[in-house]
Amino acid sequence: MFLLSLKNILRNRSVIFALLLLFVLGITSVVIGRQFIQKQQRAIRQTTKFQQEQIDRNVTFFDKEMGLLLYYLKFSVVNNFEPITALSIGQRDVEPTIKSLTIRGLEAQVYDTDLNNPNNLLSGNLDLGFVIIYLFPLLIISLSYTIYSEEVELGTWSLVHVQTKSKHFFLVKKLFVIMMLVFLTLFVLLFFAVIILDILFDSRFLFFLITSFLYLLFWFALCFFIVSFKKNSSGNAIILLSIWLCLTILIPAFINNYVINKYPIPEALSTLVKQRDGYHNKWDLDKKQTVEKFYEIYPQFRKYELPDKTFSYFWYYGMQHMGDFEAQNDSKIMRQKIIERQQFSNDFGMFIPSIHTQLLFNDIALSGSENQMQFLDYTRKFHEDLRLHFYPKIFEQLNVNEHDWKQYKVDYYNQRLNINWFESLLPFLVAILILTICSILFIRFN
Repeated sequence: MFLLSLKNILRNRSVIFALLLLFVLGITSVVIGRQFIQKQQRAIRQTTKFQQEQIDRNVTFFDKEMGLLLYYLKFSVVNNFEPITALSIGQRDVEPTIKSLTIRGLEAQVYDTDLNNPNNLLSGNLDLGFVIIYLFPLLIISLSYTIYSEEVELGTWSLVHVQTKSKHFFLVKKLFVIMMLVFLTLFVLLFFAVIILDILFDSRFLFFLITSFLYLLFWFALCFFIVSFKKNSSGNAIILLSIWLCLTILIPAFINNYVINKYPIPEALSTLVKQRDGYHNKWDLDKKQTVEKFYEIYPQFRKYELPDKTFSYFWYYGMQHMGDFEAQNDSKIMRQKIIERQQFSNDFGMFIPSIHTQLLFNDIALSGSENQMQFLDYTRKFHEDLRLHFYPKIFEQLNVNEHDWKQYKVDYYNQRLNINWFESLLPFLVAILILTICSILFIRFN
């Protein structure tokens, strides 16, 4: 029976075409992901080279004053990634992987981003996560919506009823054959992804595989549930495509719009304005007043006195930091609202498999909002460590040429995977179980 069902399905050339088309799209998405990773790797290599070159060049040109030299020097920190990032690019195509910072005011630098073609950002990157979340369900729908109605419309259902012990089990067998074809396509794509991208078969990849499997299993359960109402083929197709449209496009768009309006972030502008005003206004204020506030934040620097002259780097870098300090409250509020946005999306996504799967893929691939927030936190610490490291050298007016400038290498942030497997996979299991039980009950008593 299994082989017969398989032959009947593969006899339809449109099925073979659909499987091949999806496979080609999947391979294309993997290749695009590899190109994205290679682009990021090139950028990191160039940044590593550029950092040392610009340090050497500026040390040559500005070898008299440490404060003037550090006005120009940039030090880079990289949001590290892994090959699996290519499977779900997420926010990596809009949020920069590399931050190159001076020790001046942070808020004016931390949100700088790369230059990108707006049309490319609008269309986004085709990654394997997109293929799994959006295209695989369409294949499942196209192969599954007629497993019952086709038999009735062709007049073979009565023969099935006579020749099989359980007509319901016959439908399950047909669906099982389709599942084997779809999952075989998925596993082959993931196998090629491992080879092409050189992905380690570790817990991170295993979690991606299980998430993909359960997400597609949910769509099979949903199709079987709709088929259990025993409607005609056109009715099943319209219902399933409407559900696909709602789960993958309409509801995510509604949630995105709701989150943006529920958690507006006017602080994104006010943070920058306050930082700039906090810095520029200091030119017109008494220098002692600025320095005294700086002492309150960093009492360890009270041993350095404000020089009695029109301009000093002690006052200048203190003034720079006071701009960040005055924008600090708005910056914290903005960060909290971004966290609330993400938390709301995570909570609501528990009930929408497409959203939940996308968020999990991004977490696994280190390309989600949480990764970006943690990278920004790390960048702030990186910037503060740089400032506190160089402030004494500036204030003491150390000789530029006596300092070892070779020690400053590009820094890396590495996020660890911290996902609760049970909590993350439970929504899939619950949805699949409910749909399966309801399908069995409906198809038996309908």
